[in-house]
Amino acid sequence: MKRPLVLKTGGALPAVRDARGDYDAWIVAGMGMAADEVDVVDVAAGEALPDPASPRGVVVTGSSAMVSERAAWSEQAGAWLVRAIAAGTPIFGICYGHQLLAQALGGVVGANPRGREIGTVRVRSLPDARDDALLSVLGDASPVHATHVESVLALPDGAVRLAESDLDPMQAIRFAERVWGVQFHPEFDAEVIRAYLEARRDRVVAEGLDADALVAGVRETPKARALLCRFAELIAS
Repeated sequence: MKRPLVLKTGGALPAVRDARGDYDAWIVAGMGMAADEVDVVDVAAGEALPDPASPRGVVVTGSSAMVSERAAWSEQAGAWLVRAIAAGTPIFGICYGHQLLAQALGGVVGANPRGREIGTVRVRSLPDARDDALLSVLGDASPVHATHVESVLALPDGAVRLAESDLDPMQAIRFAERVWGVQFHPEFDAEVIRAYLEARRDRVVAEGLDADALVAGVRETPKARALLCRFAELIAS
């Protein structure tokens, strides 16, 4: 029987990981599943990926690495994702995973010209999201948690923008049928994004952002989190 797969491209900040667990655990919980119901492959640590047609669906995690650096493990994972798409495997990329899909399919990823985006930000859905099988759960506008300095700068051929924010016009993309990416983190809760803001406070301040205001603006993001449950529903059917 096919099982969901979390393709792990890195880990959360060490202090957060020690206190709250890691990306894969949050994603599995957000999907409403138990840990023993989902396979996890840590490609950043050199673990081997299965046949790309074998998972029921794939969620690609975030990472502190940079897609534009084209690390060998990342390029191998990107090539595997292209084969998985060709095999019809549903895929949901988060942050690094979103960017990795874009780059592997021929898009461009690099430093966001609008600068760092971090904290709870407002994402606006675009017309193509209204009837989208996954992104329609966001509604017209929704708060999400984000932390990134790189972004998708140019879409691959055939990809469709589904959501944007003030700092990133590529917040959500449909890359192919049943293949999506989001720049934000639906698996984060308010406590996690606060921890990221505190850990990156010096950088945030050095870049001219108001760290205190960003912390004060943190709130829960239930519609964003619902994306994980919706993806689980889609791959179950």
